[in-house]
Amino acid sequence: MSKPKYTIAVTGLNAIDSPGPGIAVIRGLKVAESFDVRIIGLSYEAMEPGIYLHNLVDKTYQIPYPSAGQDVLFERLTYIREQEEKIDFLFPNFDAELYSFIKLHKRLEGELGIKMYLPTLEQFEARHKPNLYEFGTKYEITVPFAQMIFSANDIHAVTEKMGFPIVVKGKYYDAKIAYNNEQATQYFNKISAQWGLPILLQEFVQGTEVNVCGIGDGNGNLMGAVPMRKLYITDKGKAWAGVSLDDKELIEITRKMVANTNWRGPFEMEFVKTSEGKYYLIEINPRFPAWCYLTVGSGQNQMEAMVNIAMGKKVEPFTDYKIGTMFIRYSNDLIVDIKEFEKISTEGEL
Repeated sequence: MSKPKYTIAVTGLNAIDSPGPGIAVIRGLKVAESFDVRIIGLSYEAMEPGIYLHNLVDKTYQIPYPSAGQDVLFERLTYIREQEEKIDFLFPNFDAELYSFIKLHKRLEGELGIKMYLPTLEQFEARHKPNLYEFGTKYEITVPFAQMIFSANDIHAVTEKMGFPIVVKGKYYDAKIAYNNEQATQYFNKISAQWGLPILLQEFVQGTEVNVCGIGDGNGNLMGAVPMRKLYITDKGKAWAGVSLDDKELIEITRKMVANTNWRGPFEMEFVKTSEGKYYLIEINPRFPAWCYLTVGSGQNQMEAMVNIAMGKKVEPFTDYKIGTMFIRYSNDLIVDIKEFEKISTEGEL
């Protein structure tokens, strides 16, 4: 019996020092056993390395920045459809673009036939950094205390209550540890200039960083989960190496979160585990993380499973994974013809 072939569009092709998840997602799709794929890359900038990885990406189209709005994005995807590109499924992989894709979910499927498997708008908003403390309180997950601010003038009053060190976090990305008010102000200005307001000041928790990559089916069922401990962290706080863990408590916390929220789609839960063995939830990212290919290496191709769920296939939850599987990220020099760069820059297609 022949396998179906899907055309799948993927964002997040910026495989740089702070990589997007796109290339890892594509690698998982390429080794899927239940279907074949043709990959359409969706890029924002001409320098995203994934554009030129022709062994992984069959064709790339540039799309407008999220700030351009939903109508402009829909128009661009309509244009892509008019080029005889029937996209069956789409993986958005950036936090900043998810709001637009969630809002367009029904329209994209109804008018263009593009399926996605995303959290609801309520789920997306509830786990937002400014709302995470309330999220933890509601669902009985320990979360460090945090306060949202809109002005650097508010820093002193907050640090008087919290003390130091504190974590200064952007709305979508970036986090810095500050040890005094001057550092906190410096980070506030830098992060807000790049990602906008508000800025979050969060209680600092000392411990080991552990994360979980998983998927929920929208009905309270955890379809897959692989916990990972960071072995090497870059100066941007990104995992450059990690190992899958035997951590039943972490899996149980994850299972309860999915059951209590009816989480739909992929997620990454970021924790700090203290020396006393207590888990503090630091963030929930409503998409696959850049290290998600570790789930494939550990025996759970979560990207493949998510596509099959969206396509109405019967999918059994993953019940185990290989413990002690490592990933080590590496840099490589990609040789590119300048004509390709010129083509994507001028025509928006390659």
